[in-house]
Amino acid sequence: MPRLIQLHFVKLEVRGLGKLGSPMAATFAARGYNVTGVDLDQSKVDAINQGRPPVVETQLLEMLDRTMGRLKATTNTEIAAKDADLIFVIVPTPSAADGRFSLDYAIPVCEQIGRGIGTNAGRPIVIITSTVMPGSCAGPIREALERSSGKQCGVDFGLIYSPEFIALGSVIEDFLNPDFYLVGESDSQSGDRIERFYKTICQNKAPVARMSFSEAELAKIAVNSYVTMKITYANTLARICEKLPGANVDKVSGAVGLDHRIGKAYLKGAIGYGGPCFPRDNVAFAKMARGLGLEAPIAEVVDHYNHAQVSTLVELVSDYCPSTGNVGILGLSYKPQTDVIEKSQAVEMGRQLADRGYSVRSSDPLAAQAHHQTLSPFMQLEKNPTRCIAEANVIVLATPWQEFKECENDIENALERGAYLIDCWRFFQHRFGGHERYIGLGIGPREVAALKVRHLGASPSVTL
Repeated sequence: MPRLIQLHFVKLEVRGLGKLGSPMAATFAARGYNVTGVDLDQSKVDAINQGRPPVVETQLLEMLDRTMGRLKATTNTEIAAKDADLIFVIVPTPSAADGRFSLDYAIPVCEQIGRGIGTNAGRPIVIITSTVMPGSCAGPIREALERSSGKQCGVDFGLIYSPEFIALGSVIEDFLNPDFYLVGESDSQSGDRIERFYKTICQNKAPVARMSFSEAELAKIAVNSYVTMKITYANTLARICEKLPGANVDKVSGAVGLDHRIGKAYLKGAIGYGGPCFPRDNVAFAKMARGLGLEAPIAEVVDHYNHAQVSTLVELVSDYCPSTGNVGILGLSYKPQTDVIEKSQAVEMGRQLADRGYSVRSSDPLAAQAHHQTLSPFMQLEKNPTRCIAEANVIVLATPWQEFKECENDIENALERGAYLIDCWRFFQHRFGGHERYIGLGIGPREVAALKVRHLGASPSVTL
């Protein structure tokens, strides 16, 4: 059991105890630390204090059950910071109009923290977890903390930049078993302390990469930019395979991933990436480069290509669906195991199809109910995916939720009555791969002549 330290999760907006903050706070408390979570959203504070998950996240309830009274929550930032040893700042850093990450939420929070640590008798460390542009920690963030505390960074308090590399739906698992911890430090004493702390949390003996603020800030967006490039490359392979008779992208990318210089992760050719991080990081990376008088064409091309995937998928659906037909979309979240629809390609596809006059029905185990008001103006949301399938001319498997495996019989009936299945992830290939109305993205045509679409009277394009 690690030595008990008082930790405080500070965030001035609804996400202080949100998608990342709540799982981290619960995990730290479950590992033996006394933790205070801070959020202005009273409902999230109440949920934590009552032992209820304030957000949807795998393993969160289990972690809350293991906190044993070591986790509490409040709306008072300054009081929390006054007694803290480590202060994790988890605030939104949304993209500004120019593509850079905004500090509009971070600076006010740091000012509040500064007032708290101004009367802190110890030498607290402020850990910035949010993704920020290079120059932010050494510049505006440090200045805000020093100005409001009256103390000197690196002497009276420490400042660490340590963003997480996690995915929604597996936040806790990713945090406990990361590839590495990234640490940008104001001073070696603070770096030593946070490294020791991470070693009490980590389950897989992950390395801690320590460096300057600017190096760590660049490394964070560089990692995400590289991963999106890899996703885009896999999607490019999928599009090529769709033109090659007998080709299957899973075989191709599987072979490519065996090369140790490349690796298998994120090589699943399908549709474009979405979510709250990946889409914006390429834009920020390119903007940063331009601000330095350089160019980052790879990041710009990846972003452009990813946006184009939705429109091309809409064209594919249109090839197979009558002009006033019905489309059933299975999956709306940007990935399984989360209700987040931010930059979801499935949602954008549904919007564009509705704009073209199609009747769109969709189902998702979590996202449909969570975002009913946002989605219902342009699609009909169904709790039971069977209703999406029953009348659809085209069924699109957009998000590979395991729950949709239970729909195979319904899909088979739909195919027999004349519907088409567009399987973006080859999720149902094991069952329907040989069916004439099954369209698996990343799978090339058979050696025989392409089938005609009856309502169009011509071979549809299967390019995405």
